[in-house]
Amino acid sequence: MLCEGYADDRVASSVVLVRDGDLIAVVDPGMVAARSAILDPLARLGVDPSEVTDVVLSHHHPDHTLNAALFGSARFHDHQAIYTGDVWDDRPAEGFHLSESVWLIETPGHTPQDITTVARTGSGLVACTHLWWSADGPLQDPFADDPEVLRASRQRVLGLGPTLVVPGHGAAFVPGAATPL
Repeated sequence: MLCEGYADDRVASSVVLVRDGDLIAVVDPGMVAARSAILDPLARLGVDPSEVTDVVLSHHHPDHTLNAALFGSARFHDHQAIYTGDVWDDRPAEGFHLSESVWLIETPGHTPQDITTVARTGSGLVACTHLWWSADGPLQDPFADDPEVLRASRQRVLGLGPTLVVPGHGAAFVPGAATPL
């Protein structure tokens, strides 16, 4: 995790770096207190922003997209397309592979267009998602149009058996019986 997000009187998205072979992806480069909150951890990991190949936007709220322009050489992914330079290639996110071990799934809930980035690692599956703001939920997402759709998407992600969930605005957590549905 490049930046552990938060949402209280201020807001920052959880920003994640995912590497797999030639893939160097950043998930949700949104609002942070300063761009250095994204760039400094990248530098410590030996990654220049120009080397980032892909950026995934879980949804289009500014707190998850604001710093996308830091990665001008990347392909950008959302729920409906891949954007590269001035090319817009329509494609559904569902099942789209960024690499052999990293793929996207459609998980409406927080917004109707939400997607989750799933990565298979040596330690198990990791899901980067805004289905949860933090380990505590919230149980009722104040932005969700349909609580049952949110619940179904949460069940879908948990059904994959992730060993770690990176929520939209908090520390990564190990899902368990207390994870809000």
